[in-house]
Amino acid sequence: MERTPMQKIRKRILKDADQRPVAVEIQYSDWLEVERLLNSRSGSPRPTDLSRHRGVIALTEDPAKYQSRLRQEWS
Repeated sequence: MERTPMQKIRKRILKDADQRPVAVEIQYSDWLEVERLLNSRSGSPRPTDLSRHRGVIALTEDPAKYQSRLRQEWS
């Protein structure tokens, strides 16, 4: 993937009452450029062939039951 040098983005850090950063404000024109660059790099994702992983792990428990059991341990 080719990297394009990006222009310097003018930003302002917004802080809460305790002076902790909570958001970043940028110019709308800069946001449009960031969005354009992100969209041009993403392209359409290629499908991943997962068939080579079939049967690699031998499960000893139903995955949904395992997940439910783990979630109950945390509550």
